[in-house]
Amino acid sequence: MKHISALSLLILAASANTQGQAPAAPAEPVGPYRASATKINDLVHTKLDVRFDYAKRYLYGKEWVTLKPHAYPTDSLRLDAKGMDIKAVALMNGEQQQKLKFDYDQSNLRINLGKSMAPGTAYTIYIEYTAKPDELKAQGSAAITDAKGLYFINPDSTEKGKPVQIWTQGETEASSVWFPTIDRPNQKTTSEISMTVPAKYVTLSNGALVSQKPAEAGLRTDTWKMDMPHAPYLFMMAVGDFKIYKETWRGKEVSYYLEPKYAPYAKQIFGNTPDMLEFFSTRLGVEFPWNKYAQIVVRDYVSGAMENTTATLHGDFVQMTDRELLDRQYQNESVIAHELFHQWFGDYVTAESWSNLTVNESMADFSEGLYAEHKYGADAADAHNYRNLRNYLSSPPDATKNLVRFHYGDKEEMFDLVSYQKGGAVLDMLRTYLGDDVFFAGLQKYLKDNALGNGEAHQMRLAMEAVSGQDLNWFYNQWYFRAGHPVVTIESSWDAAKKVQAVTVKQTQPGDVFQLPFAIDYYVKGKAQRQRVTMTEATQTFLMPLDSKPDLVNVDAEKTLVWQPTENKTIAEYAYQYAHAPLYLDRREALLAAAKEQKTNTAARTLLISGLRDKFANLRTLTLERLDLEDKAVAKAAAPAIRKLVSSEKETAVLGNALVALAKLKDKKDAKTFAKQLADSKSYGVQGAALQALALTDPAQALTKAKAFETDEHASLTQAVSAVYATAGGTAEWAYIRNKFDAVGPQGKFGMLEDIATMLPRLQDPAAFTEGVDRIKAIGIQYKSRGADKPIIGLLQSITKDKDKPVSAAQQAIIDKAVTEIEQAK
Repeated sequence: MKHISALSLLILAASANTQGQAPAAPAEPVGPYRASATKINDLVHTKLDVRFDYAKRYLYGKEWVTLKPHAYPTDSLRLDAKGMDIKAVALMNGEQQQKLKFDYDQSNLRINLGKSMAPGTAYTIYIEYTAKPDELKAQGSAAITDAKGLYFINPDSTEKGKPVQIWTQGETEASSVWFPTIDRPNQKTTSEISMTVPAKYVTLSNGALVSQKPAEAGLRTDTWKMDMPHAPYLFMMAVGDFKIYKETWRGKEVSYYLEPKYAPYAKQIFGNTPDMLEFFSTRLGVEFPWNKYAQIVVRDYVSGAMENTTATLHGDFVQMTDRELLDRQYQNESVIAHELFHQWFGDYVTAESWSNLTVNESMADFSEGLYAEHKYGADAADAHNYRNLRNYLSSPPDATKNLVRFHYGDKEEMFDLVSYQKGGAVLDMLRTYLGDDVFFAGLQKYLKDNALGNGEAHQMRLAMEAVSGQDLNWFYNQWYFRAGHPVVTIESSWDAAKKVQAVTVKQTQPGDVFQLPFAIDYYVKGKAQRQRVTMTEATQTFLMPLDSKPDLVNVDAEKTLVWQPTENKTIAEYAYQYAHAPLYLDRREALLAAAKEQKTNTAARTLLISGLRDKFANLRTLTLERLDLEDKAVAKAAAPAIRKLVSSEKETAVLGNALVALAKLKDKKDAKTFAKQLADSKSYGVQGAALQALALTDPAQALTKAKAFETDEHASLTQAVSAVYATAGGTAEWAYIRNKFDAVGPQGKFGMLEDIATMLPRLQDPAAFTEGVDRIKAIGIQYKSRGADKPIIGLLQSITKDKDKPVSAAQQAIIDKAVTEIEQAK
């Protein structure tokens, strides 16, 4: 499961000031102990025959489920079955059905088998049922926003422009909404699924399509068969008008299912999949274990993507045209790597319980950086990994949680920044400590030892210990079975008489001291000397004899520690670090340090501007964003470099940021550049940036040109038009912003809040002003439980503090009333 949070931008904004603070002390266990599910009966094979009632949003199902008692004789069977009508239950004797007594409470189907079954004895139960997912009261989570298992998308075709689709979502325990099963991750079963659907539609499910047969008028029955066992939450079905693009890898089918509009771009969207299959298979030493790999894109998906066995399901954010793909960042493509890696870690070997979700999700998050390194280089990997780590570090409440948690209120709580981002960073740290050969040998052993079964963190540890010859309890105890991370201060001093460099590291976080192995690089006369150390005390000093005082001391030289360091270096040291230390994070740290002193320190300003020439696009963008172009000295020094970058930049994301930066200079002669980029660029992102830049240099021209893009639905241009109207428009343009805001989803609304706030003081129409305030207020109330109230109140109050556009007494009263309503909301 890849979690794409609709609240991510808001949450990050609200927590932006937490970076660098000490984490809270680890909390006491919350919730009851969550044991792995006890196995009384084992699933063996699941055969389903289903058809759909689009009008009622029902599934009519017949099931033949084969099981075996696990360890002891049993005369009963309990199956998960949520919100169904159970029509019949029988024991199969050959082709004959022997009716069985059962009890059903809309959640548990308890069946009396009529006799005792010995351990290991296979028996088959027949169940006829109706699944009614839309009538089920199912609660989702922040990661997976719904839990009704089976989804009918626009089944009555009433939503213009939206396709008719059916798809399923099983994780965590929602497959039992559409078929009775033992819906636990430590169960595995082979499967055969027959779907009777309108003949005009395409179907997809796990495994191989073994038959397609005409059914009654206008219908067709497709049968999909999976011969290798997999967990019930990984079962899937999808039905709709999809176009299929097929290719092969090592003789296995690799396919992409897209809406017809996007079918021409299938290869561009998913084209790196065969390379990922080859890279992961080779790196792990375990070939992709399944008979095919399909990826399908659906509407209204309840999360980011889901790693159903052999058939990953993606939300429609990955679906793009050729022009949209010009602006795609690796963060979008990384979900493809994430779900594919799950086919090994999650599907081939599945977490024994949700407490051990880390062996699924941390592995998949780790794979994102792993593939970025292979395909796009070390800088891309380091930038992606650090972005993920920052998300975790910016959330102090998550520092109180163990990576493996046996106590929680609800299993959905496990899908968080700890199981994903922190866990991925911990794996990268372990990789650095053990070295690539040993680390990947450990992953190979874990996969082979637990193939088609279940795993947990301790089995991962045992595999790593077996191949490394080391005891790793210390590592797993502090990173998997303990909360938090180190917060450290670093001080360096040179003893000229003894020619010894001292480095003192002090851990300041609450709780126990972390054992930290890391490298220190000492740069003397242009060459680095590496010292490997292990910190075991709260305060520890490391000594290094050197020929002369080092130009730079680089602590955690490999930049993979999960910690929050504070260190004071001079700008001269940071300049040396930028020029000589090789890694992305070394250069990023130097540029950020320079940004803090750019207005008062010429050397810092020079260092920061040099970032515009960095080899990596991400750091060129960071430099553009950090330049304080309101300062005259900075603007004068940076202007030539920014204009040169605009004329030569090939990366659309960087070029867009460069146009926005250039606009801050407010030089009217640049308006021609902006107008040209707006007219000529194929990138929606560049066009959007050019339009917003034009608004700062020639507002009248920007307002006129924005009108031409009002009907365009691409996010970059919609956002740009809204921004232009927010800064240069008035009451006449309010309807556009209001209607766009009402039409977009949560993330889009967050993106438009500042536009509304900027426009409000110019809305002289009381009705329009009230409409704007009400929309901002509604977000603050709706997401108050997730911390949205304070930033929203701050945004509303900022409107009243703009001296250039003072609000009237009536407008002030409307804002005050909205703030009060947010504060009083439950």
